[in-house]
Amino acid sequence: MQLRTRLSAILALLLLAPVATATIISINDNQPVVAESVPFTIAGTTDAPAGTDVAVTIEISVLHTSVLEGGKWSLTIDHLPLTTGTYNITATIGSDSTTQLLRLQLPTPNNLQRQIPIDVEPVYGRAEVRNDEAALAMTDRWRIAPPPYELDENSRGRLDPYHPNILKGDLPIHVRDSLPFANRFKDRNDLFFVLSGVSDTLAESRTLPTPSGVSTTKPASIHFFGDDNQNVFSQDLAVSAELFEGDTGFKPIKQRLKATVIANLTYLRVEENAVVKPDVREGTTRHTNYLALQELFYERKLRDLSPNYDFVSIRIGSQPFTSDFRGFIFTDTNLGVRVFGNYASNRYQYNLALFDRREKDTNSGLNRLFDRRDQQVAVANFYWQDFLHKGFTEEFSVHYLRDGKSFAYDRNGILVRPAPIGVFTSPHSIDAVYVGAAGLGHIGRINVDHAVYGVFGRDSLNPVAGPDPALKNGNSVRIGAGMAALELSLDHDWFRPRLGFFYATGDRNPRDRTARGFDSIYDNPNFAGGGFSFFNRLGIKLAGSGVSLVERGSLLPDLKSSKDEGQPNFVNPGVQLVTAGVDIDVTPKMKALVTANYIRLDTTKPIEALLFQDNISRTLGEDLSLGVRYRPFLNNNVVIVGGAAAFFPSRGFRDIYEDQHTLYHVFTSVVLSF
Repeated sequence: MQLRTRLSAILALLLLAPVATATIISINDNQPVVAESVPFTIAGTTDAPAGTDVAVTIEISVLHTSVLEGGKWSLTIDHLPLTTGTYNITATIGSDSTTQLLRLQLPTPNNLQRQIPIDVEPVYGRAEVRNDEAALAMTDRWRIAPPPYELDENSRGRLDPYHPNILKGDLPIHVRDSLPFANRFKDRNDLFFVLSGVSDTLAESRTLPTPSGVSTTKPASIHFFGDDNQNVFSQDLAVSAELFEGDTGFKPIKQRLKATVIANLTYLRVEENAVVKPDVREGTTRHTNYLALQELFYERKLRDLSPNYDFVSIRIGSQPFTSDFRGFIFTDTNLGVRVFGNYASNRYQYNLALFDRREKDTNSGLNRLFDRRDQQVAVANFYWQDFLHKGFTEEFSVHYLRDGKSFAYDRNGILVRPAPIGVFTSPHSIDAVYVGAAGLGHIGRINVDHAVYGVFGRDSLNPVAGPDPALKNGNSVRIGAGMAALELSLDHDWFRPRLGFFYATGDRNPRDRTARGFDSIYDNPNFAGGGFSFFNRLGIKLAGSGVSLVERGSLLPDLKSSKDEGQPNFVNPGVQLVTAGVDIDVTPKMKALVTANYIRLDTTKPIEALLFQDNISRTLGEDLSLGVRYRPFLNNNVVIVGGAAAFFPSRGFRDIYEDQHTLYHVFTSVVLSF
C-alpha cells in the first residue's frame, strides 16, 4: 500500500509540476554594438511586459531604462567617461541577463588614415609552381588518403566501424569484365555493396494472469487462475546484403537491390499447462526456431523532378513501411509496391503503397513469404514540412483495408481466423477506410506530437456482434470509430518532461449493427512509454475467451485472437489513457525514460457480453515503467536496452481477472550490429 501511495505521489508531481521559463532578452539583435562617437544608443528586445526595469551595465557603471510596448527597450549613453576600446555590455531583467560586446572608436587628431593618398606599386608573393611529378593518381574520391588526424588513423582492422571498408559501402566496387553486364559499369565509380549483420538477444521475465485450467500443474489448486510467472528468451540473427547504384552523399539512389534473412530461436517457460499449446501433454515449455526471408526488394529512381534533387522512385518486393510518425495504424515489413518521393526542395514527401500481406510465423512474428494471407492494404500519405508554423510537419493519410474470408489455425494449433468467440463458425470479410492526420515538430519551445484518425467500412459478420436478429440487412455491421492522441513536451538541457493522452472509441452497444470500437490494421505504437510500458509491451489474454484484452506491442484493447494472424475487431471496449513522463540524457552514452500511465476502458459492454458478467468497472489500473538505453561506444554497434515495469490493478482489472496483486515485467536486450 505504501509503494502504491508513493508511486501515486510521483505521478501527481509529474502531472502538476510547473515548468519554469526564463525571460528572453537580447542586445542589438545579438550582434556587437559599434559606435564612433558619444552619445550613442544601445537597444534590444525582450519578452518581459512593458514597464519592466532593464539594468544595463558597462564596466562598473549601471544605468536603467524600461521596456516599451512591443517588447523593445533602448538607452542613450551620453555622459560616461569612455575612451576608444572594447567593453562588455550586460542587460539584466530580474535574475536573467545577457552580455554583448561594445566596440567604441572615437575620433582623435592623431588618427591614422585608412589609406595613404599616394599610389604605391603593390608587391605580390611568388606564385606557387605545381609539381606534376609529386601528384598521386586516385581512382576515385573515396580512396583519397585522409590526413593523419582523421578517425581511421589507427584502424583496428576489418571489424573497425570507422575503417573504410568495401563491404560497408564506404568504397565503390568494380565489376569483373567477364560478367555479362560489365560494360554498363565500366569506368564507373557509383556501384556500392553493403553487407550488415545484427544480433538481437532478448531475455524477459513477466507475471501475467494465467488460467490454471482443468489439467493444472497443481491438482490441489481450487483457484481459476494459477501461477502467473512466465520467462522468455529470444535470439534473432539477421544478415542483410544490399547492392546499390548512386551517390547518396549528394542525390537519391538510382537503383537498389536488398535482401535480409533472419533466423529466430525462442524459448518460453510458463507455470501452467495449455499455455504453450492447447494440448496439456506438451507441458510448460516450448522451443521454436524459424528462418525467414524477411526483406527482398528492388528500388529504382524513376525521375528527377528538379535541380534540387527532388525525385520519384518505386520499390517492389518485401519491404519495411510505417504509415505515420508513431506507428498507430500500419507498420510492417511485407510484400508490396511503393511509389515515393519528394518535391519543393524536400519540403513535401509522399508515399503511395499497396501491400498483399503474407502470413506470419506464430512464435517469431517473421514473414512466411510464400504463404498469402488474402489481406490487402493500400496507403496514400503526404508530409508537409513547416506546415502553418516553421519546424512543424503535418501528415495527411488514407488507408484502405480489405481482409478476405479465411479459416486458419496458428502454428500452435489455436484457431485465429475467425476469432473463436461468439459466432465463429463462418469466416467473415472486412472492408475499411482510415482517414486521418498526424503531426510532429515544435511550436516555439513546445514539442507537439498528435494524431487523429477515423475508420469507416463494413464487417460481413463480426463474431461479437453476431448475426442480425432482425434479419433486415444481412449479418454485416457498419464500422464507424475514431482515435486521437496528443503528446506535449519541453526540452530543458538534459531532460524532457512530457504529458499526453491516447483515446480510442469503444462500442457501447455490441448488438446494434454499428461497430464503434477503433482498431488498427497492424500497429506498433511508440507512445506512452512504447516498448518499456507494461500495457503496451505485453499481450494480456482474456481468460476463457480465446482472444486478448490487449495484444503485444499495442495500446488497443481490441479483443483480437492474434495481432499477427487474426483479423481487426471493431466491436471492442476502446481505451482512455493519460500518460506523463520524462526522458533523461543521463550521460552521452546513456538515456533513461520514466513513464506513468493511467488506463481506463471507454466501455465494458463488449467484455461483459463475452464473459457473461455484468457491472465490470472501466478502470484497469496504473502502469509505471523505467527504460534505459546504453551505447558504450557512442555508436549503434553495441546497444544495451533494459526495462522494468509494474502494473497496479484497479477495480476493472480485478473484476475480469480476480487478481489484486501487482504485476511485474523486466527485460534486457543486447543488440550487436556490423
